[in-house]
Amino acid sequence: MNSSHPFDALTPDAVIQAIEAEGFFCDGRIYPLNSYENRVYQVGIEEADPVIAKFYRPQRWSREQIQEEHDFCLELADAEFPVVAPLLDHQGHSLRQQQGFFLAIYPRRGGQAPELDYADNLEVMGRSLGQLHNIGYNRLFEHRPTFDIDSFVRQSSQFLLENQFIPGELQPAYTSLIENILPRLEEAFANTRFESLRLHGDCHPGNILWRDDAPHYVDFDDARNGPAVQDIWMLLSGDKPQQQRQLQQVLTGYRQFCPFNAAELTLVEPLRTMRLINYSAWLARRWDDPAFPHNFTWFNTVRYWSDHILTLREQQAALQEQPLKLPEFF
Repeated sequence: MNSSHPFDALTPDAVIQAIEAEGFFCDGRIYPLNSYENRVYQVGIEEADPVIAKFYRPQRWSREQIQEEHDFCLELADAEFPVVAPLLDHQGHSLRQQQGFFLAIYPRRGGQAPELDYADNLEVMGRSLGQLHNIGYNRLFEHRPTFDIDSFVRQSSQFLLENQFIPGELQPAYTSLIENILPRLEEAFANTRFESLRLHGDCHPGNILWRDDAPHYVDFDDARNGPAVQDIWMLLSGDKPQQQRQLQQVLTGYRQFCPFNAAELTLVEPLRTMRLINYSAWLARRWDDPAFPHNFTWFNTVRYWSDHILTLREQQAALQEQPLKLPEFF
């Protein structure tokens, strides 16, 4: 039977065959986990703890780019940083290839999303991010990309318009917003001096397992080079005074391990805007994967695009406001 999408080939039997080909003995239990970009399964192992098998989306990352992701995680683990790093095979390799997919196998680790309403937890998160970034500054990725306006905004908006995802009656409003937002993003990055480092890249609470009163980082699939504040702003929520208080707690912990360039705070709203635009394009680019229409039923409707344009208008206003700032005593 022909598959409509490459991931359709990952039947339970195919997953078991792939894991057993790597030297594990499966007990037949397979549980798909909440991942859409890749396919991730918890696989039961006879007389041992289950493992997590991650099958990478074909043609998204090259072998070199995935290996850099793994090497960063292994470097962090070697420094005793709390990261869930891939397991090595008998030849010392973390990246495997089975059933036509790049494959990584991880130990199973429990935990829950951190409760960031507590100041103490924010300070703990700041300390761990400071440790992560202190290592991230050691070198840059050579093969993985950088957070940049061209890929996140220009290419994303172009894809949406050229492939007619945005309803015709809303295209003028969307196009006008992008044209007005782009110069503000470019100005913000041009006027902000910062040193790039290797980042987690998608450091939201869903990619952090909290256990034993400490965070453990997972899913470095979006690791890129960029400014340190990219990993920090995603921990902030609420209105501006709330974000200001949260920032103070995060940086109280962060600066115990790594200096922070206050000038990067001017990039918080630009980076948030870039993420919003890129997220819609990410969904659109994946719309041929049956998992996406099934799980994102609200996407690609007139209501969705109307709300998205409203959000971008709010972001356009936010780009003109004063940025977050460090307390005077910092």
